[in-house]
Amino acid sequence: MRMPEPDAAVLAEREGIVAGLRAIVAGEGVIADDDGLAAYETDGLTAYRARPMAVVLPETTGQVAELLRLCRDRRVKVVPRGAGTGLSGGALPLADGIVLGLGKFNRILDVDLANRCLVVQPGVTNLAITEAVADAGFYYAPDPSSQIACTIGGNIAENSGGVHCLKYGVTANNLLGVELVLMDGEVVRLGGKHGAAQGYDLLGVVTGSEGLLGIVTEATVRILPRPESAVAFLLGFPTSVAAAGCVAKVIAAGIIPAGMEMMDKPAIDAAEAFCHPGYPSDAAAILIVELDGMAAEIDELALRVAEIATACGATTLRRSQTEDERLTFWKGRKSAFPAVGRISPDYYCMDGTIPRGRIAEVLERTALLAARHGLRVANVFHAGDGNLHPLILYDANRPGELARAEEFGADILRLCVEVGGVLTGEHGVGVEKRDLMGTMFDEGDLAQQQRLKCAFDADGLLNPGKVFPTLRRCAELGRMHVHRGAVAFPDLPRF
Repeated sequence: MRMPEPDAAVLAEREGIVAGLRAIVAGEGVIADDDGLAAYETDGLTAYRARPMAVVLPETTGQVAELLRLCRDRRVKVVPRGAGTGLSGGALPLADGIVLGLGKFNRILDVDLANRCLVVQPGVTNLAITEAVADAGFYYAPDPSSQIACTIGGNIAENSGGVHCLKYGVTANNLLGVELVLMDGEVVRLGGKHGAAQGYDLLGVVTGSEGLLGIVTEATVRILPRPESAVAFLLGFPTSVAAAGCVAKVIAAGIIPAGMEMMDKPAIDAAEAFCHPGYPSDAAAILIVELDGMAAEIDELALRVAEIATACGATTLRRSQTEDERLTFWKGRKSAFPAVGRISPDYYCMDGTIPRGRIAEVLERTALLAARHGLRVANVFHAGDGNLHPLILYDANRPGELARAEEFGADILRLCVEVGGVLTGEHGVGVEKRDLMGTMFDEGDLAQQQRLKCAFDADGLLNPGKVFPTLRRCAELGRMHVHRGAVAFPDLPRF
């Protein structure tokens, strides 16, 4: 993995830079000792590690603005970081850069039930948003498996989804506005309780931008009334092909479940041993299909799902009878990643998205790739929207296994693109998929994407080395273009 060469001039000024940081954020808000920095060497993609020059933990938007101005003036690179649960290396530090951690931005600022939204700081965890409004009968729909720990700022950076994104959408569909600090220290607001303004969809640009455009210091998120009723089906199938066929037929029948998840045999066995959700031991694959809404509507849809599953050869068909049983079905799925961690010293979690109709083909070809690379794989994924999460099992202590796992993962992602899919569904590009961007985009596409970054960050100091396989200077790229006419980037609404 290639990263930008450290700037020797910046490294030589480390003491002065750290002193400048401490003049803005006092006390324990700046970490510069080796033991303290070790905690920030990596994110959830633990195969890659780097020691930052310093870590700074601001508490106010004003401090973030001052820090970014300081870093711009001294040409110091900045890597934003939330809870560090990301799986694509998006928060991997740089030796000549600082990590700007947002863990102290952890307050819920406003609960507005009348407008069905919350205003939160980026360090608030995903699950905490739902917990804040649960007693009032509301919830926040995006629910990544790491929701107990991952933060809303990180969710915005990666445009995270979760098991219920099929019906209720990913972060972009549930985000109303952000407060954003630009690299020059300016604070802007995009959207708000009223939703995004007309004109350029700058809120959409920022969502999923992986820390390359600015630092989110506040977010306004949409909350939804909790459905009147919800039931889950646990469906077991003799083959993954049969389970994949059921997914396609349910959607083709016009049924949009709240969630539709699939697990194969290795993942089923690992989850069962880990948390005992009652998954069928004789199934080669299972589907968890959740239906929610009015009770009468659910009963009708449940009959249709049962008919489709039976026609597809389901050997297990269980409908949750209580709320506890519904949650138990989901517990196994949401515990799949730690469960797999018990059966392998290491695993590499992939993230690609494919058309639903190609799931069976991709699973079969993934099995062939596993045999070719000599590694096991457990498949856990959002079947309803085709977002795959193959878990490649390996042992980093065995020479060459990490390299084989990485190449296996790259082959899976190339396969996703080949069948009409994309490189990522919700984990982001980061460093993990950066060098594969050329399989999906040509040079013109990548240049245009970098022009957009340059409009926000002309010096390329925000999270460099991520997303783009080849960094180009903004002066080489020219201005943003719309069709044949060159246009300056529009003014942003000022705070």
